Amino acid sequence: MLNLNTIKNMQPQPANFKAIIQQNREINAAFVEFPFSTEELFGKKGQVRIKALFDNTVEYRGSLAKMKSECHILGLTQDVRKQLGKTFGDEVSVSLIEDTEERIVEISDDIQFIFNENPEAKALFDKMSYTHRKEYIRWIEEAKKPETRENRKTKMIQMILDGKKGI
Repeated sequence: MLNLNTIKNMQPQPANFKAIIQQNREINAAFVEFPFSTEELFGKKGQVRIKALFDNTVEYRGSLAKMKSECHILGLTQDVRKQLGKTFGDEVSVSLIEDTEERIVEISDDIQFIFNENPEAKALFDKMSYTHRKEYIRWIEEAKKPETRENRKTKMIQMILDGKKGI
């Protein structure tokens, strides 16, 4: 018989499947189809945040989404495909669970400083989705030159104030 502590410590069982990496139209974007019912597994019809493990090697946090398709799909970023050494038409094994952890975007001190000087932009930034916040921060962090990083921070503030949700 299960007691409350046992139930709290139970880990959800992963959904495991194999799928073919498909190309999204003519662009360099890939996805796999999720072959199960999200409503039955997660109690959700719409988007489901997940943690995935591809080919037992590459970890990924993303979402299952219903994109005008018969089933939910899971995007595979270019980085994930590169780490796997796979492309469109290749088979990949997927193991995923629902991601219930809060998604936090780490903000470096210099970016936090510019937000402190622009509290309105920071408030708008905080209301954005995790993905949009992550995109802005990654865009700045990927700058190779210090002057590019500074320019991007200034541009980010203006873009946020102009209502642009992401890069």
